[in-house]
Amino acid sequence: MPPESRFVPRFAAEPPQDLLPYGRWAQTLQAEFLGACLEIDTEGVELGEPGEVTWYPDRTWHGRTFVPATARTAGGYELFGYVSFTPGGADEEPSDFRATADFTAETAEANPDWTIDLCDEVIGAWRGDEGHRAAMTLVWGRPLRDGGAVVTGELAGLTVDQCLLVEGRFTLIAPDDFRGDTLDVKLFDKRGTQLAAESLYAEDEDDAEEDGEESPAPGEAQERDR
Repeated sequence: MPPESRFVPRFAAEPPQDLLPYGRWAQTLQAEFLGACLEIDTEGVELGEPGEVTWYPDRTWHGRTFVPATARTAGGYELFGYVSFTPGGADEEPSDFRATADFTAETAEANPDWTIDLCDEVIGAWRGDEGHRAAMTLVWGRPLRDGGAVVTGELAGLTVDQCLLVEGRFTLIAPDDFRGDTLDVKLFDKRGTQLAAESLYAEDEDDAEEDGEESPAPGEAQERDR
């Protein structure tokens, strides 16, 4: 086979290994997540009390397991973030819990043009040739179109990760923002027919040019509001 034209990490993370959190395990993760929510700098915004936490499939990368979460608040905002930990062995409990959280007013209900509801957070970096770096990014969410079965992450048309939907939710860990290319998230049905696609970024180059704005330089793409 010929050499790869795009030398980037593909399927770097383990696929989901467990069911969505429930019972005492969910309570443990919830305590960590809500603790991180208490540390959010709201800049004076009254978020309101958080509601039920929604969990997304786990993904493990570089020896840590990441379990993303979202929760709506009484003030109409959405909390989003993740809990990560070192998975335990056969006779060991998970340890070294860490959590991060933020909030947004940009919800799916307020954006009827969205086809996939996405959250993302950079969790590391990968160094490529000539010093170029990819932002290893945790991406989680839910399709807003019916009939989907699997979600993929694509970089310059190359599939770099994928996840089967679990109760209508997915989690990816994939390289983004590499040599001017940015990640697209796509939804497919069981037959491999594409149903929806969303970028992690607010607008692409064509939109920027049509609006009379300069396109972002490589590594400076404009991210979505969350």
